[in-house]
This record gives sequence, C-alpha cells and structure tokens, in this order.
Amino acid sequence: MGDCDELSGFLSSAVEVAKRAGEMIATNFYKEKSVEHKGKVDLVTETDKACEELAFQFLKQKYPEHKFIGEETSAVHGTDDLTDAPTWIIDPVDGTTNFVHRFPFVCISIGLTIGKVPTVGVVYNPIIGELFTAIRGRGAFLNGSPISSSSQTELGSALLAAEIGTKRDKETVDITTNRINGLLFKVRSLRMSGSCALNLCGVACGRLDITYELGFGGPWDVAAGVVIIQEAGGCVFDPSGDEVNIMSQRIAASNGYLKEEFLDELKASCV
Repeated sequence: MGDCDELSGFLSSAVEVAKRAGEMIATNFYKEKSVEHKGKVDLVTETDKACEELAFQFLKQKYPEHKFIGEETSAVHGTDDLTDAPTWIIDPVDGTTNFVHRFPFVCISIGLTIGKVPTVGVVYNPIIGELFTAIRGRGAFLNGSPISSSSQTELGSALLAAEIGTKRDKETVDITTNRINGLLFKVRSLRMSGSCALNLCGVACGRLDITYELGFGGPWDVAAGVVIIQEAGGCVFDPSGDEVNIMSQRIAASNGYLKEEFLDELKASCV
C-alpha cells in the first residue's frame, strides 16, 4: 500500500491539485458556460476539461510511473482497465449540471488506487468550502477535523440520497422512479444533490445515513468517496450486497448500522 510518508505525499499532492482546480471552478461558477452534451442530460464544460488537464499535468509530472483515469479523457478514448499499478482516478467537476445551473453542490474528486484498492481520497467543494480527505487506515477528515458516519440505527429515521442518472429511456426512468417511490415509504426522507461524490461524503460525515446510485458515469465518481466513507466508519457495497467494484457503475453506502436492513429493501425493490 505504500509507507506512511509516501501516502502522506500522495495526499498532499491531491489536495494541492484539488485546491488549484477548485479556484478555477469557483472563478467560473457564476459566469456563463460553454456547454456540450455527452448525452441527453450529461453535460461537459470548458472548466471540466481545463480542470482535468491541470490535474493530469501536475500529477504526471510528479508521478510519471503512475497510471491515470479521468472522466473527460475516458469520454473521448474510453475507460482504461484498472490495474494493480498506482492509479489516479479523477472527476474534474462532479456535478457538472449543478455547475451549469449555479447550484452549489459541485466538487473535484481525486482518488488513488494501489493494487486496485482505493487508498487516498480527496473531494473538494470550492463553492461551499468543504475539503474531505482520507488515507486508508488513517481516518477521514473534513477541513482537517475528524469525521464519522452517523449513529442512526432506524431505517425509518434515516435520510437517503439517490440520483436519477443520465439515461432517459422510458424503461430506465420507470424502474428508477418506481424504486425510489418504494424506498420513500421506508426512510424519513430523500435528497438528490446531483453529485455522487458529495453524496458519499455526506454519508461519511453523518449528514446523510444512506446513499445509492446505479448507472453513474464511472470510477471517477466514487474512487475518492469509497476510502473516505470507509475511513469514517461507514460501509460501501454493491446494491446487490456483493463487494463494491468501483468500475461497475453501481454503488451503495451506509453508516455502520443500516446496511443489512437497507439491502433488504433494495432487493425488494428489484435492484
């Protein structure tokens, strides 16, 4: 996994990149954007591309032997297979639709896997000023203070985050909305932030109790959040109950108490 000093160096590099990209996101947040469509509702802006280029150039210069997976690069060339080599997995602007609409749930997500295991995670929302960080085995933090997942033990009192996804064919929308409709009878309430990475961090810091999403963009949405939740005492898993695979575009997460009960409800809703 790398020694402590080495991992600390990786984290410091990721934080520096996140803050540099965050300045770019914040500078352009209230400006008019040049928007392109990757799909019917899947958007990309010049800021997405510029932030990914900034991150890649900085990290490749420091770690030329490492591998890299980025959302915008993958949109053009396809997603590379995840190997055992140290791999930086970056979403330059998670919540691009929010960014376009000036809705302040926007972040850069930077994860580092070693041996395919999420090991370092940084998620930074420069609009709200929240920096989530974690190193595997060394705890999770928000703006430098330790965080932990919630202590909620009752599913009926839990706050759930979910997302509709980017597909708009009738079958997918019907399945998704029917599942959410069923889950609304099992939890206290539902939130949709528009950012998978920030939903995961919300579970990590205890402001959310559960989150799940099927069909998100790729590993860049979750690589950082997975280690942040795990280090905060939460659980990350596939919605089927299997071990999470960050390449699968399926994820669920909860605090340390609600996993099994929530899984039962997910399975009942035909995940």
